[in-house]
Amino acid sequence: MTPTADHLDSDPLIALYLERKHDLNIFMEGVGSYIGTHPKLNVPGREIVHSFKSRLKDENHLGEKIKRKRIDGRHIDENNLFQQITDLAGVRILHLCQEMFEEIDAIIRQKVNSGDWWLHEKPKAFTWDPEASLYFKNFDLEVEEKPTFYTSVHYIVRPRSDSPLCCEIQVRTLFEEIWGEVDHRINYPEKSGDVACVEQIKVLSKIVGAGSRLLDSLRRTHRLSETDPRL
Repeated sequence: MTPTADHLDSDPLIALYLERKHDLNIFMEGVGSYIGTHPKLNVPGREIVHSFKSRLKDENHLGEKIKRKRIDGRHIDENNLFQQITDLAGVRILHLCQEMFEEIDAIIRQKVNSGDWWLHEKPKAFTWDPEASLYFKNFDLEVEEKPTFYTSVHYIVRPRSDSPLCCEIQVRTLFEEIWGEVDHRINYPEKSGDVACVEQIKVLSKIVGAGSRLLDSLRRTHRLSETDPRL
């Protein structure tokens, strides 16, 4: 990518990010591995975590994000970069059924309560589905309904309150991951202006919601049948 004036203006911040990139990566890998391989979430035959992955933000994408935030009136400099941009490192935890979220949340809370991680802010559950919204309100989460049909739970953790290191944890179902991947390809970095695509993304979100509820129902039925073979 050819550097633009805006990218050049952001260079000191990108240099600061690159200085911390190694430490960010070590912390991120530790967060992902702790949750993704936790024995309570990986009991053979009853696995909660389906898979997990991590990523560090690309420098060009960081420059673009800084530009967008400045256009929106946000002041970002060397003194507040790691407070203003909290997704430089990200871990995504994928699970099969929505009801499995409870056990993942408990593991994350346990790590926070032990003092090993510090929550940058109250965790947020993003959803468009009223039923999912009611479900997430059972937890200590800030629930926000998204008109974009995005669904995911976000935690932002640091090793301590004054650390510049920060890792965003996204927890979502496999169905929600499929929707997110499709939406990302169509609407990122710029939203699609194709009316048909916009409508089809909405339909896909409804299928995802129905699929998640069906999987929860199948899981409950299967667990009952294991208790009583006649069911």
